[in-house]
Amino acid sequence: MPLGTLERTPPPFFRQGPSAATRLLFFAALALFLMVADARFTVVAPLRHAMATALMPLQGLAALPVQWLRGGAGYFDGLGAAQRAEREAREALARQSQQAQRAAQLERDNATLRALLDLGPGLEARSLAAEVLYEAADPFSRKFVIGRGSRQGVALGSPVINPAGVLGQVTRVYGQIAEVTLLSDKDAAIPVLNPRTAQRAAAFGGIGGGLMELRFTSANADVRVGDSLVTSGLDGVYPAGLPVATVHAVERRAESGFARVTLMPSAAPDGVRFVLVLEPVGAQLPDRPAPPPAANTREPRGSARPSARKASS
Repeated sequence: MPLGTLERTPPPFFRQGPSAATRLLFFAALALFLMVADARFTVVAPLRHAMATALMPLQGLAALPVQWLRGGAGYFDGLGAAQRAEREAREALARQSQQAQRAAQLERDNATLRALLDLGPGLEARSLAAEVLYEAADPFSRKFVIGRGSRQGVALGSPVINPAGVLGQVTRVYGQIAEVTLLSDKDAAIPVLNPRTAQRAAAFGGIGGGLMELRFTSANADVRVGDSLVTSGLDGVYPAGLPVATVHAVERRAESGFARVTLMPSAAPDGVRFVLVLEPVGAQLPDRPAPPPAANTREPRGSARPSARKASS
């Protein structure tokens, strides 16, 4: 190399192969080829599976700290939730204990008053647990079938309840199953009582949306949104005091003498799996006395009246 000249190319010791653009194009084409080959022919799948199997222990070791942190956080969250649930359960137990003591005292007072008034003991409805098998196939009715029938003692007209209140009434009975018509069905009706006003009425279903309607209610009746309605017990079917529905809306019309009162059933039938079938109250009541025989006013022919006999004598 002549002195005083500057060679523009690096010496062979510092040569690094193809240019950067050439290598970029090569590896891009290789990556594209591998993606297409893997998508069409899955040629890389065995290699991927082998690498995933080999790296699985390393992945588990790397994830251990995260799992420990999550497990610790979940433990403390669960511990806090369990403590809150225990505190709420203790408070609910204390309230229920107070209510149970009050109910026991009221029951004793009731028994004393009944004894003083020479009344019979209160009726106790016998119950039978049943499981809901399926809903009726009729899309225009609200019914379901339970796994108890006449062989287990289910009678026609038996009330069906759950912990929230009245669900409906048994309308068909077979040997091993029975059909229950819900309160929201178009053919359902139940007598109710408003404990706030001691006013009796009749609730009917079939207005749509799972709601009920309080029919034949005067426009100036004392009915408010939020009133709880219970069974009146005067129909001889439902025991008195069972929750039925809550007043959902009250629409008073000036041109009509009646108010439109819509109700929300207390017991939602959706998701119900187990129910209680009660014995109708009428089955525990004494038999009604037979009506007196009708007096025969027509006298047989040939018989004389007593006054006529005395006159003739």
